[in-house]
Amino acid sequence: MISETQKQRILEAIAANRRNYPSDAKHASALGISASVYNGLKKGQTEKTLSDANWVSIARRLDVNLRETIEWKGAQTETFKYISIQLEACQERSLSVILCDLPNIGKTYTARWYVHEHRNAVYVDCSQVKTKRALVRKIAREFGVDAAGKYQDTYEDLVYYLRSMERPLVVLDEAGDLQYEAFLELKALWNATEMCCGWYMMGADGLRAKIDRMVECQKVGYAEIFSRYGGKYSKVTPDQAEDRKAFLLEQARVVATVNAPEGMDIGQIVRKSGGGLRRVYTEIEKLKKGA
Repeated sequence: MISETQKQRILEAIAANRRNYPSDAKHASALGISASVYNGLKKGQTEKTLSDANWVSIARRLDVNLRETIEWKGAQTETFKYISIQLEACQERSLSVILCDLPNIGKTYTARWYVHEHRNAVYVDCSQVKTKRALVRKIAREFGVDAAGKYQDTYEDLVYYLRSMERPLVVLDEAGDLQYEAFLELKALWNATEMCCGWYMMGADGLRAKIDRMVECQKVGYAEIFSRYGGKYSKVTPDQAEDRKAFLLEQARVVATVNAPEGMDIGQIVRKSGGGLRRVYTEIEKLKKGA
């Protein structure tokens, strides 16, 4: 059962997300609801407007946590600054980039933040849409394009919309999970939207290993995909072990300084985290809930 408090949090997220779309109709379509229901939600109506399943679906779409969580502030880590600059360049100049780096350094957080703050940018978790049809329909829905009809119609409508809108950007997280046919479809989408859309592909070392292996084996399409995404891998963490350790600990310190309760031992939090940002969150959550 979705509580009234949870519904209000979802309504706040809907209102914040509206600025990313050119019209209420496009926003409603992206959320998977009718125009009449959308208008009711805009007016603050929560009773008998949506089923619990639909509330949950919108919460998932907008990354609203339904359980009680601690307040969390974004921090200007090196990862945050590096990826933000790249995303902005990709969107403004319709560029394509592949970022392959360590997990747990803030890649996903930064991508979600950027999409939340910038119009015509969408975020896709590829681990949830691994096939070509699921991927294309997901991208279409995020832009508010009808994805319920025939696949070819959805594909063509998406291409038309991307070519007609102002500086769209598609962020593909966990891209290493995509099936082969999905990678080929990304190449086709890139071809169809060249110089009209920015693409940003993210993953850990597995994405790099997969692309390198497929290129070496001369798997059809992979060399072309790699070329279209700049022909190189971006990375923010240092290569040398000692430098990398210092980098991760400094990121943990920056995040902990912004979010830890006043008077807490930042150094202790950082040491316990080992430089992992998820562990920083866990340690601070324990401190705040304990207080």
